Amino acid sequence: MKVFLRKKAARDVGPRVNQWKGARASQISDHRQQARREKLVSRGRRALRIGQWIVGLAVLAWGLTAATQEMGPVLQDWLEIREIEVEGIHHVTRPEVLERLVLKPGVGLHQVSTAFLAERVQAHAWIKEATIERRPPHLLHVTVLERTPAAIIRMGTDHWLSDESGYLLAKLGRQDDETLPLLTGLEFQAIQRGEARVRNAIQSGVVLAKLIASTLDGRIEVDLANPANVVASANGVRFQFGDDSLVDQWERFRKVKPSFKTASSEGRKREVTEIDLRYDNRVIVRERV
Repeated sequence: MKVFLRKKAARDVGPRVNQWKGARASQISDHRQQARREKLVSRGRRALRIGQWIVGLAVLAWGLTAATQEMGPVLQDWLEIREIEVEGIHHVTRPEVLERLVLKPGVGLHQVSTAFLAERVQAHAWIKEATIERRPPHLLHVTVLERTPAAIIRMGTDHWLSDESGYLLAKLGRQDDETLPLLTGLEFQAIQRGEARVRNAIQSGVVLAKLIASTLDGRIEVDLANPANVVASANGVRFQFGDDSLVDQWERFRKVKPSFKTASSEGRKREVTEIDLRYDNRVIVRERV
């Protein structure tokens, strides 16, 4: 006799389902609800704190604005600029510096930008550097470093005063200053545009003039028309330089210069008219015939 048993239906494959029943299932459900409530409460507290900070900052900003409006006239009176000191001027006049500052009457120390005022003052041709300091309650202090005249640049019939960096300081017209070296062979437009090659040429000319003046007397003249062949003259002697270092070329001449005195002491009088230093390791001396 066959006994037929019904097979249980197979369950679908899937994630495990919590099948706890009774008190255990109720306990788990309570824990979940409590966790949700605590999370909601935490979010609410965080939002409340952020709101309190926003309100506090708004109140603080309003208070500062109100205080500034109330204290503004008092602060303006306390820090009003009533005195300006100018230090370091020699060629520049005090009115010229004040004109560059362009300060309105009644302006306060706290209302000006020292960096901006310094840029205005430095726009003057003679002024190399300027420093502006606030010195409460009413003093604005200006310290100026002027450019130093280093050479006369002749362009056409006009003479210009220049510093060692090639900045034009003043136009002298036909007037000259023979205490300074004379530079020629330069273009006025190129100097005005501040071209680097011209500035470099002026700087080289000033350096060369100082080197020659340390060895020879008299005024130094330097022709800078050709940077590869600078020509200088002093006491009727013409010096030709190549495109190598001017300092090295002059040092080469200084080493052989004592030989001129020796030859003169031996009764052979030399009237040197030109010294050519354009060639490596050579000093070519040309004499008047």
